[in-house]
Amino acid sequence: MPDYRRIADRIAADITAGRLRPGERLPPQRQFARRHGIAASTAERAYGELVRRGLVVGEVGRGTFVRAGLPERPGKGLIEDAGAPVNLELNYPSAPGQSDLLAGTLASLLRPDALTEALRPAAVTGTPAAREATAALLATPGWRPEPDRILFTGNARQAVAAALAALVRPGGRVGVEELTYPVVKEIAARLGITLVPLAGDEDGPLPDAVAATHRTAPLSALYLQPTLHNPTSATMGTERRRQLAGTATALDIPVVEDRIWSFLAQADDPLAALAPDHTLVVDGLSKRVAPGLTVGFLVVPRQRAETVADAVRSGGWSAGRFALEAGTGWMADGTVARLVTAKRADAAHRQRLLAACLDGFAVRSDPRAYYAWWQLPAPWRAETFTAAAAALGIALTPGPSFAVGPHRTPDAVRLGLGSAPVPDLERALRTLAGLAASRSDR
Repeated sequence: MPDYRRIADRIAADITAGRLRPGERLPPQRQFARRHGIAASTAERAYGELVRRGLVVGEVGRGTFVRAGLPERPGKGLIEDAGAPVNLELNYPSAPGQSDLLAGTLASLLRPDALTEALRPAAVTGTPAAREATAALLATPGWRPEPDRILFTGNARQAVAAALAALVRPGGRVGVEELTYPVVKEIAARLGITLVPLAGDEDGPLPDAVAATHRTAPLSALYLQPTLHNPTSATMGTERRRQLAGTATALDIPVVEDRIWSFLAQADDPLAALAPDHTLVVDGLSKRVAPGLTVGFLVVPRQRAETVADAVRSGGWSAGRFALEAGTGWMADGTVARLVTAKRADAAHRQRLLAACLDGFAVRSDPRAYYAWWQLPAPWRAETFTAAAAALGIALTPGPSFAVGPHRTPDAVRLGLGSAPVPDLERALRTLAGLAASRSDR
């Protein structure tokens, strides 16, 4: 057996026996090699073998950490049986009786005459009825989009992709919050776009940081989530919105404003109300209604309408006509409004459950949101906690999935509260609390 495998076997035995625990950091490879009198290349291969076996995880710039095994159970009931798997990565809320509410409109579309029309291709600009219904749905106290500035995509992710494709050439730079939606990272990689993290505070990116970053190398656009930011659920204050809108206008930087969760916040006006000629608003029906039959919305400045519409067409991101007709019916007959009301109440209930189950931990969340940002207690690392939770049947999203740039990745996880049934959610949260406490320094 090669030397590196024998070394890996010894470390694996220490992990299995509990002498090395989840979250513990292995010595740097060169230090390990010197300590054991082996070549640095042998140590590297031994660590690589441990990664291959799923026993450790390497975090760039931080080291290698144990991820195998579960912590001992310090006391009866501290770590509950997680039971059936619970997915707190997915986050698609469903209101009681939702299917019954949606069925009526779908039934009307299945009549042969209506179905024939609904199966035709949809234009990027939708239909007059769709534009009017969407304008009414997206309106806030201080803003109502002009119907003829609304474009339609298959979903909100495609709307983000179309906006960035229209605004940014390959190799271009887009300023984003230091923690951002992971799908945007994937979209940027596919489009050949560089995401640039913007320094910020609890209220969001700092206008001076936007200006300084733009001076260093021009930004082609900004991608921001001012309302119920994912993953932190932070909502930007009015003054910061004014400042960022002024900065974007002065520097002539377009903003892609993602408002997919804003329906939970009710009264927050978008940046588009302050910088209408520089803001592209992204929204959709997937969270309000359901992900399986949805439509994405893009509200675009008039001077960019054709460019963005061309990007939607060339990317193959147009909305399906059947989904567009269904969504228009749900918006027009009040179904979406009823679902939104129910989901706001459901999100508030789940947040109260979260507060009770994780009381005493460093959890950041808005009482209106369907997610929370949990700063883990020491010595937990995000990846090792996620692995330990997975072994208990609970899927989480580790903090590094949201991080942009070379800065230190956060020892945090995002908890998606929307998809799991309430009893499963409560059981999972109590299980996670016990898991965190079993290794914490609290």
